[in-house]
Amino acid sequence: MTGGEIAGLLAAGVFAVLVALLAVPILKLGKVFDELRLTIRALNNETVPLIDEVTRTVSTTNSQLEKVDGITTNVSDASANVSALSSLVASTVGQPLIKVAAFSHGVRRAFAGEGEHRADPYGSAAGPAAGPTGEGTP
Repeated sequence: MTGGEIAGLLAAGVFAVLVALLAVPILKLGKVFDELRLTIRALNNETVPLIDEVTRTVSTTNSQLEKVDGITTNVSDASANVSALSSLVASTVGQPLIKVAAFSHGVRRAFAGEGEHRADPYGSAAGPAAGPTGEGTP
């Protein structure tokens, strides 16, 4: 064997060791890809039923919201009716009651105040500004 053949055999051995060292990470990377494929398959198998359940939940929620919308519409109508009824009662019963109260107050003052003087609406000497002697301040 010559020196060139020994160098060639040595180079071939180094190249074989290099290929073996590079094959280990490539094999590990292949295992990682296998695990990733299994994980994606399991995720896909679990996601499809979850999406179906979410779809059912959303449709049920929409039907419940439609019922709530009907209820709020009915409550709004009832509240408008109560407001109209309240206005009607106030105008029908309230105005005559105010007139009766004013009339009874006038009658009561007329009978109770036969001998008394009425207060001057522009401020009299015996009004609220009068002192202990009944004289007002100027």
